[in-house]
Amino acid sequence: MATIEDGLARWLTQRWGADVRVDGISESSAGARRRNVLFDAHVGDRTVGLVATILPTVEIQALDPVAEGAVRTVAEQGGVPVPHVHGATLDDSWVGGAFLVSDRIDGETIPRRVLRQAAALGHGDLVVAQLGDALARLHAIDPSLAPAGLTRPPDSAPVAAAIATVELGIESLLRPEPAFAYGLRWLRTHRPEEPARCTIVHNDARNGNLIVGPDGLRALLDWEGSRVGDPMEDLAWPQTRMWRFGADDRIVGGLGGVAPFRRGYEEAGGTWDDDRIRWWRVLSTLRWGLGLAGQAAAHLDGRFRSIVMAGSGRRVSELAYDAMMLIRP
Repeated sequence: MATIEDGLARWLTQRWGADVRVDGISESSAGARRRNVLFDAHVGDRTVGLVATILPTVEIQALDPVAEGAVRTVAEQGGVPVPHVHGATLDDSWVGGAFLVSDRIDGETIPRRVLRQAAALGHGDLVVAQLGDALARLHAIDPSLAPAGLTRPPDSAPVAAAIATVELGIESLLRPEPAFAYGLRWLRTHRPEEPARCTIVHNDARNGNLIVGPDGLRALLDWEGSRVGDPMEDLAWPQTRMWRFGADDRIVGGLGGVAPFRRGYEEAGGTWDDDRIRWWRVLSTLRWGLGLAGQAAAHLDGRFRSIVMAGSGRRVSELAYDAMMLIRP
């Protein structure tokens, strides 16, 4: 931590062109793949609460911190609630890994604490409506403003690209999973047309990546999976059962119902499509099950040793079950 403290102070001094002193450093327990270091930066008589999100190894990189910082900035300019980014670098000499630095925002992020707060305050439907509003604002941004580092589907065909990803994931499984193969067949049979318009999508906007306070949604976190794609995919993902954390009667993140989520999205100018969202819910469930299998495999073969990655494997069968429940007659 002393090395990180010194590195952050030197980097911010260079970045801001003024002497910066760093203290109050601690590590958040949030984040399975990346380190989130909380600290205070002192510049003259001003103190700023910040977070450094550090990538421990490029083996687990989805989107590099510079590109992630850029897409967050574009989203912030579009009215999406995100922590303001102060800068990012790919130079790992400062703190031992590429990183980005953003504002520290008070609030709850741990899903079960978020759910307890929502139950106590009765504001779960408000949070999901605000999430719908945030995603509509994101999807309204001109996709040409997306940073160059964001993945774009070949031929503007995110549906075809998503099916190809599932096919590859099934081929890479350490052991066969018949439910995933059946789900893939359903996806092919019920395949929708490619979207009329691709947008920037967050790709992981769910309970666990939200900062929530008594006033509701304060910020949307973890943009490392963002890319250009079908906006309906963003609306399907937070409805995945895994993100309800046992509160299955409240479909959107265990916080609220679909109706307020849809209302927030449409009132902010978004267009909702039930059929496409259902298809993406199945696709997302299968893809996450395959992703969990891949995380467990990364632990087993030594690419990224982590108890969290190892534990991911135990939930693969749960995602297979969820997919079958979504496509049952």
